[in-house]
Amino acid sequence: MAEETMKDFSKEIESSFRKIKEGDIIDGTVIGVNDTEVILDIKYYTQGIIRLEELSDDPKFSIHRDINVGDEVSATVISTDDGEGNILLSKRRANEVLAWDKLNALLESGEYVDVKISEAVKGGAVAFLEGIRGFIPASKLDLSFVEEDKLADYVGKTAKVRVITSDEENGKLVLSAKDYLKEQADLKRKEMVSNVEVGLVTEGTVESLQNYGAFVDLGNGLSGLVHISQICNNRIAHPSAVLKVGQKVKVKVISIKDGKLSLSMKALEDIAATEITEEKIEYPSDGDATTSLAALLKKAGF
Repeated sequence: MAEETMKDFSKEIESSFRKIKEGDIIDGTVIGVNDTEVILDIKYYTQGIIRLEELSDDPKFSIHRDINVGDEVSATVISTDDGEGNILLSKRRANEVLAWDKLNALLESGEYVDVKISEAVKGGAVAFLEGIRGFIPASKLDLSFVEEDKLADYVGKTAKVRVITSDEENGKLVLSAKDYLKEQADLKRKEMVSNVEVGLVTEGTVESLQNYGAFVDLGNGLSGLVHISQICNNRIAHPSAVLKVGQKVKVKVISIKDGKLSLSMKALEDIAATEITEEKIEYPSDGDATTSLAALLKKAGF
C-alpha cells in the first residue's frame, strides 16, 4: 500500500511539472466557484481559472446552478499566466473543439442521435447537437419534402438524426432526419410484405406509369409493379394504352423478391377471382386467395 501511495505521489509530482501551452485542452476538478470565476485543480503546480464569460455560450447558463465543486471539467488553455500565476482557461472554447471532434466521429459512424428542433428557418429547420447549431434541410426533415408553410409544425419535436456534413472550418453542420425515417419505413414495409403470399388477389390504384410497366398502390404503404407483359394478353407498346393514373385495378401477386411485389393483371383474365369481404378471408382449394390487403395486414397486426 505504501509503495502504491509513493507511485501515485511520484506521478502527481511529475504531472505538476509537465509543459502546458496555449491551445492545450486539459482536465481539472472544480475546487471553487464564485460569482465571476471557477477555480480548478489541474494537477499542476498552480491552479486553473475559468472566468464567467469563458464558461458557456448558453444564455441560460448559471455559474452557481450549472457548476458545482467536484465537477470534472475540460477546458482550453488561453493563457499560461493570468497575471497572478494561474493558468487561464476556457470551457466554452474546449466545448466547441470537443464538440466538432464528436460530430466528426458521428459523421464517420453514421450513428443516429436525438435532437430537439428549436426553430424553423428558410429552407429547413434548426437543431443543436453537441452545442453546435445544425441545419436540417426541408428535403431531409421527413420522408417527403416539407413545404415552407409546414416547417413550423416540426418546432419543439424530437427527431432522430444523422450527421451528413460536419465542416468545422466553416462552422457548417447539416443533419438528416429522413434517413432514419426511411429505414424504419423500409423495415415496416418488409415486415408487411412478409405477410403477403404469392397468389393473393387484391385491388389497388395505379400510381404511376413507366415504359416497362405500372406501379400499383395496394394501400398501407405497399405497392407493386405490374410489368408491361403482365398487364393484358394483348401486346401493347406502353401501359398507357390500357391504364391511366388513378385507375382502380384488380391484381394478383405472382412473386415476392427482395421485399418487392410483382403483380399481374393478365393472370386474372384466365380465372374467376372470388370476391371476399374484408371481414372474412377464404382460400378456395382450387383457386387463388382473394382478399383486401388492408384486411390481411389488419389480421397480421398492422
